[in-house]
Amino acid sequence: MHAHQLQDTALRYFLEVVRGGSLTEASARLHVAASAISRQIAGLEQSLGTVLFERQPRGMVPTAAGEILAAHARRSSLDAEHALEEIQALQGLRSGKVRMAITEGFASAFLPPLIIEFRQRYARIQFQVDVTAPAEVPVRVRDGDADIGLTFSRAPERDIKVEHRQSAPILALMHPDHPLAGSKALTLRSLSAYPLALPMADTTLRQMIDIACSRQQLLLEPVLNTNYLATLLGFVLQGGGISVAGEVSVRQLVAAGQLVAVPIRDHGMELRDIELQTLAGRTLPHAAQSFLDHIKLHLPSDTSA
Repeated sequence: MHAHQLQDTALRYFLEVVRGGSLTEASARLHVAASAISRQIAGLEQSLGTVLFERQPRGMVPTAAGEILAAHARRSSLDAEHALEEIQALQGLRSGKVRMAITEGFASAFLPPLIIEFRQRYARIQFQVDVTAPAEVPVRVRDGDADIGLTFSRAPERDIKVEHRQSAPILALMHPDHPLAGSKALTLRSLSAYPLALPMADTTLRQMIDIACSRQQLLLEPVLNTNYLATLLGFVLQGGGISVAGEVSVRQLVAAGQLVAVPIRDHGMELRDIELQTLAGRTLPHAAQSFLDHIKLHLPSDTSA
């Protein structure tokens, strides 16, 4: 085996240990003996003259040097995939896969029509869409598990390039027959008089509501807490009461007249952005770059464009 192939193997093993946090986990994922992985990493450390991991009882944690190498290795690996796909495109195969990590607010109504429309032009492109918690989206992008991230964000993330950002204020959702449906704007206090359904605490949306309630010493007691957007929407559509969401999550339902969405004017309800994310310094594969441009065209609503 050539030296550069050995180096490639060592980097691949190294990245798997970074991802899994232990030799055991990396061994299971790679189907390679833990001792072989350990030898490759020791060889890397020797050639670089530095320690790449802190060996702790709960696993292996990258040192500062390990973090730098991981960032480089991820980009190198992703750039190699990009080169292969570009060669295939030149040969007329036009194949490719777009891997996305998104939050649930984009999963049902927003993203599927975009995929369908995109595939009318690029019929051989495949999609892998991982729906996860907002804080997990940049992690998947940073680890190279996703080409594109689409999430709600309140703070910058390291190694993440924000390809598009727009404000995502929180709206109150209700059935068109609801007593508050004619309101121009509402407050959290005005919502508290009605049955309320809210998302769980790991969402940016719930965190913002909890902070605003805490500032006002307002106790909101939802009749329904759930980690599933479809349950919140079902509750509202069936006349159960009020819920909350961003505009992009309910755009089609509002346009169809099935829901009414009213801005919530409490301080802090506008301090959340939609972010379209990629890995900083990475050249995206042709398919992923094309779909990224497609999303950018469709994210702004008529009112926020």
